[in-house]
This record gives sequence, C-alpha cells and structure tokens, in this order.
Amino acid sequence: MTVIVLTNCPAGLRGFLTRWLLEISAGVFVGNPSARIRDMLWQEVQQYAGQGRALLAHTTNNEQGFTFRTHDHAWHPADHEGITLIRRPDPNAHSPGPALQQGPAPGWSKAAKRRRFGRG
Repeated sequence: MTVIVLTNCPAGLRGFLTRWLLEISAGVFVGNPSARIRDMLWQEVQQYAGQGRALLAHTTNNEQGFTFRTHDHAWHPADHEGITLIRRPDPNAHSPGPALQQGPAPGWSKAAKRRRFGRG
C-alpha cells in the first residue's frame, strides 16, 4: 500500500498522480503500485512540488510494517533503534515572542498588571 499526501502543490502534479493512484480526499492519494513505480512517482513529486510539501508512506518489511519519506516538511523522519520516528523542530530555538511572554512593560499599575496577566 502506498499513500502520498500533498499540501499546496500544483494541480498538474495532482493530475499526474491520479494516473497511478486514487485520490480519496483533496491531496491524499492511495494505491498499490510496484516499488519501481512508487520511486518514480516520488521523484516526480519532489521535482514538481514547487513551494508545496509532500509525504510518502508505504508498506515495507520492517518492525513497523511501513516507512515514510518527506519533502519540504519542518518535521523529519529520524531512526531510533530501528524504528522511524518524526523529529519535530525545537520550539525553544526561536526568538522570544511578543511582549506578553516577556512580562508587563514598566510603569503599569498593579491593577492593570493583574487584569492583563492574572494574579500571581
């Protein structure tokens, strides 16, 4: 079984995939092509995805019973003792957000601080 999920990809790519797979929902394609066809489809997806993202999941002979590949995703597959997991980006690596996370600006009254940021 093969599943390809496209997000924000050109309509022509979706049309190309419908030659080989069934589109069961917008941007979600399923089917059972051979490994050679699956790899050829994935190469086409990577080449023509443009600014979009793509995910390929297919069955294989491993502990999980499937494997997956990503294209232009923030989350990436990572092997952990033979099991493939998704590695999310570290949210702490970004710069601090708005002033709400940094606390109240100096000069506010105590009542205004309590109303805005709660008691504590």
